[in-house]
Amino acid sequence: MDARLLVSLSGIGPRTLHRCADLAGELDRRGVPLSLLFTPSAGDGFPHVAEWLRERVRRGGAVLLHGYDQRVRAEFASLPAHEARLRLIAATAAVERAGLRTDAFAPPRWRVSRGTLEALRQHGFAVCADLSTVRDLRTGDVARARVQGFGSQGRLPETPRCFALVLAAARAARRGGLVRLGVDAADLARPGRRQAFLDAVDVALEHGASGATYSALTGRRARLAAAP
Repeated sequence: MDARLLVSLSGIGPRTLHRCADLAGELDRRGVPLSLLFTPSAGDGFPHVAEWLRERVRRGGAVLLHGYDQRVRAEFASLPAHEARLRLIAATAAVERAGLRTDAFAPPRWRVSRGTLEALRQHGFAVCADLSTVRDLRTGDVARARVQGFGSQGRLPETPRCFALVLAAARAARRGGLVRLGVDAADLARPGRRQAFLDAVDVALEHGASGATYSALTGRRARLAAAP
């Protein structure tokens, strides 16, 4: 089975935008689209963040809703359906105010409750990507693949942690199916981690993986909001 490479970026905000743009440029040169995990409160009041996201969507990227309140680390990990629904309504409205729409969701810390899954279906979302699965919420199809990133390498020292990420990408690409690499913009401030992440992308490509976004897995993309 051919491997599909899904690269996601979180931690997008005004203070990290230059690092986000640098990574996006590196991926453009490799022909790999970027899935952008956006928490509306992180960019609230900063129009240049929203404009950059819109430009990335125009260039083939996809925006995934990544929670609502960035101060809550695992915001959707244990919510019942009614609370999740209220937060999703507020978050969706904030995304639309930024000139974007999306029907794809990646919960903060990649942890999602059953109630949140129910609320996502009711709210018209098509995709939910958690730590170990990517769900098509309309068909019920589930693809199992774990997100590989610096947080997934436990308490390893820095150099072994970087090496482990590259090895994990190579193994996943050889197996076929989904290769999921995720990075937070804060990690890109560390040169060793930035280079290791790009090495992980490169080794996946060398093993035959082709770039895709989470939204593209169901034949849909995060969309720009229609002009009024």
